[in-house]
Amino acid sequence: MSFTLYSNKGSGGLAVEAALAKAGAAHEIVTIDYDKDEQKTATYAAINPMRQVPAMTLPDGTLMTESAAMLLHLADLYPDKRLAPPPGTPARGRLLRWMLFMATNLYEPDLRYFYPERYTTDPTGLDGVKSAAKVHMARGFGIIEEALDPFVAGREMSVADVYLAMLIGWSPEPLASAKLQAVLAAVKADTDYGPVWRRHGLAD
Repeated sequence: MSFTLYSNKGSGGLAVEAALAKAGAAHEIVTIDYDKDEQKTATYAAINPMRQVPAMTLPDGTLMTESAAMLLHLADLYPDKRLAPPPGTPARGRLLRWMLFMATNLYEPDLRYFYPERYTTDPTGLDGVKSAAKVHMARGFGIIEEALDPFVAGREMSVADVYLAMLIGWSPEPLASAKLQAVLAAVKADTDYGPVWRRHGLAD
């Protein structure tokens, strides 16, 4: 039983790789080199038509995209590893709420900030796209900061915190929030997540 994760350094595959490590799941990582435009090849487009990473092939050959979805699926596949609260519990509902919130209000505007050309046909509008994305992210971080207790789903760390830590690392400006930095520090200090962070160059 082995997974294949298509990823590259510092991408959304970071959180998925960290979850695979925590689960103790056998996996292979296939690096898609953006510098060589490997994501634009017909071979990779057949894997992910959006030509983005990460993508992941499950042991039975099923293909997944969207890092948040991968994290939730891995949590369900390895319930004994406590990657997320059990389905049907209030904590699981909380985790689902904030995972989707982060995907739409932090991950997506991050893409708008760093890849503004994808969001406008007017080359003169790139600065406006970036500025709006930056404001959107700041608001999103402020909202989730207030919800932390001390982690996303409550008292225990979960894959939602791994996802949040990755997004904190991507922030175009340093985040001074003590609560957000505490989540990031906890993820970096974890014996399974920390080594993955270091391999991706996001740990001190």
